[in-house]
Amino acid sequence: MKDIARFYELLFETFGDLNWWPAETVFEVMVGAILTQNTNWNNVEKAIKNLGEAGLLEPEAMFRADLAEIARHIKPSGYFNQKAIKLKRLVGWLESSVGGDLDKLKDRPTESLRKELLSIKGIGAETADDILLYALERPVFVIDAYTYRIAVRHGWVPPETTYDELASLFIDNLPEDVGLFKNYHAAIVEIGKTYCKKRNPLCENCPGKKLLENGRPYEV
Repeated sequence: MKDIARFYELLFETFGDLNWWPAETVFEVMVGAILTQNTNWNNVEKAIKNLGEAGLLEPEAMFRADLAEIARHIKPSGYFNQKAIKLKRLVGWLESSVGGDLDKLKDRPTESLRKELLSIKGIGAETADDILLYALERPVFVIDAYTYRIAVRHGWVPPETTYDELASLFIDNLPEDVGLFKNYHAAIVEIGKTYCKKRNPLCENCPGKKLLENGRPYEV
């Protein structure tokens, strides 16, 4: 489908390289992927800052920390008690799987890693793929609500399309390039927040308008 590649070209002309995901370490990205669930990035940054100042942005340190302590530091991200549990499960998996040594994940097959991440309660497909793409540099395509909305409105897929089906559509129609996948996803988030809103989309000013049938979106 040529529209998939062309849409990225239009977005890149507008946004360029967005350099997403902002983080200093692989583990920080993994933590951020959980903290960003159901909140905005500004809140995530506050929570990550708190964890860093408390010395908890290391797998072993978080593994040994009390659940209540983690929850207290990530309070700005919302749903902090649930997210603290998810973080403990993540570091528990890292400890049991690779002894907390993230370098040992490099040689693990992507599909195997994805299955293991999805087996951690509280980590769904989007969070798992965030970790795989942004932290572990694996060529997976992250699907979020913005991606689904844009794909349906442009008529690329029907509304009943599954997460994995939509991810495959992007992967099958783009070069296998981690950097491209990262920047495409980041640009889609920008389009979704700015133009392709859930209600009253601003199609007239959207960089992707050229690809819309009759200049208007399909109903989602």
